[in-house]
Amino acid sequence: MKDKNLELKKELPIIVLTGPTASGKTSLSLALASGFRGEIICADSMTVYKSMNIGTDKPTLLCHSELDSESMQKELNSGSESGMTIQGIPHHLIDILNPDEEFNVAIFKELTEKIIKEIHSRGNIPFLVGGSTMYIDALVYGYNIPHAKPNPGLRKKLEKKSNGELFRQLIELDPDAEWTVDKNNKRRLIRALEVCIQTGKPFTQQKTKRALPQNVLYLAIKRDREELYKRINKRVDEMMAEGFLEEVKKLHKKYDLNTAMQATGYRQLVQYLEGEISLEEAVEKTKQSHRNYAKRQLTWLNRNKDVIWIREKKEAEGKISDFFKR
Repeated sequence: MKDKNLELKKELPIIVLTGPTASGKTSLSLALASGFRGEIICADSMTVYKSMNIGTDKPTLLCHSELDSESMQKELNSGSESGMTIQGIPHHLIDILNPDEEFNVAIFKELTEKIIKEIHSRGNIPFLVGGSTMYIDALVYGYNIPHAKPNPGLRKKLEKKSNGELFRQLIELDPDAEWTVDKNNKRRLIRALEVCIQTGKPFTQQKTKRALPQNVLYLAIKRDREELYKRINKRVDEMMAEGFLEEVKKLHKKYDLNTAMQATGYRQLVQYLEGEISLEEAVEKTKQSHRNYAKRQLTWLNRNKDVIWIREKKEAEGKISDFFKR
């Protein structure tokens, strides 16, 4: 394809490829990055975590060179690239943290801004790929996110409340959080409340927003809802067949639910391991949680008039080619 030797006509371009969970972002991103001299930055709040592989549906690692345990600080200090290549495409922000380390939108934005500069310095195109839509928007729209420091006293107080109580309290303070925060993820609920309470502003409004820069192309994969739900259910079944339960067992020995183990799938299987629900219930709850997440992602994306919806590789290639001709 001729675009491999594309002469960039847009100054410092960024290609966004997002969409609901299980929509096919990984396979499409690999094909597009290969054709357009791209490097992929994973815009995902969970694939940053080491040892959480099957449940986060990380890309197939054909060549995996892990960073050392201080990788995130190294990237923060020097903007160094991650040491991972998948199907010949450099990938960034995979396996840089342990499950008990914090990762949030402010950290993502700081790391990604440095990585993008590195990619551009090599004459390549950053492909921002993933389903964490708030993270993506924080970067491309230049959100100015206040850094609300962790408050141990407040966190301890909030820990005593149930997920339902935390979610209701959050929605009272920030109605839009219903579409961005998983109501079953206690860790994220507490962080969102921590930001709201300490800053006095809604969590989803902790930003100033600019218009989409002309050097950004914002693509999202479109799937019919029935097809999407079938893909989600199939993916969960495949995860279980690939050894997801064994992955959770190993992690559960080291980490509790106040860590990244709050993530969908991990949380439900921990409930099974602790005898709270059956394995069948855990699998069904995982599927339902992923479907609910897909709904929230679609709600967020449908509100954004800058999103260009695409269904297949050829259509995406056409949009990218047109983008460079404008």
